Amino acid sequence: MSNETLQVGRRGLMLVLSSPSGAGKTTLSRRLLEGDNMITMSVSATTRPPRPGEEHGRDYYFLSTEDFGIMRNQDAFLEHAKVFNNYYGTPAKPVLEALEAGRDVLFDIDWQGTQQLEEHAKEDLVKVFILPPSAQDLERRLTTRAQDSAAVVADRMAKAAIEISHYTEYDYVLINQDVERCLGELRAILVAERLKRKRLTGLSDFAKRLIDAL
Repeated sequence: MSNETLQVGRRGLMLVLSSPSGAGKTTLSRRLLEGDNMITMSVSATTRPPRPGEEHGRDYYFLSTEDFGIMRNQDAFLEHAKVFNNYYGTPAKPVLEALEAGRDVLFDIDWQGTQQLEEHAKEDLVKVFILPPSAQDLERRLTTRAQDSAAVVADRMAKAAIEISHYTEYDYVLINQDVERCLGELRAILVAERLKRKRLTGLSDFAKRLIDAL
């Protein structure tokens, strides 16, 4: 039996990271992407204005409210939600193409978007919720990153309890007290999920030919 006939592939997965704002999921996402060339970041569309250093098509697709509405009406999003008075959505086509090619897609979305993704692609989904070690630490992170006004920080803190209350909807929950340890745990989850039998393609033929050769 030649090795050429024993090709086992893998369908990609959707790895969702959710957390209250400031809990560290953006840092974890960036570090995970830097060390793994088999996973790519899902680029969302949004109606919020770009922050300093963000680029259209790399960080987000920055759309007008009208253009976002057109895409939503065309069912062009896997998920969409209104968060902090702005709209966010995940274009479906590039995600589905990546999964078919055996590549993983990383999502930095909230619980609302995660619920919608689960409706459309439950078998492809791996959900991870990131918690801060304390409320004080969360407020400190939001304040020191200096991207938002004091009013916005207060609003995000007020909404954090609602976001955290959805942790039970996720497959894994990580407490981000130490970023290196949390990153290691996240990588371990990804390795294990990639090896699940349900994601392997061609495995039945591989096993059958192996059995026949014995």
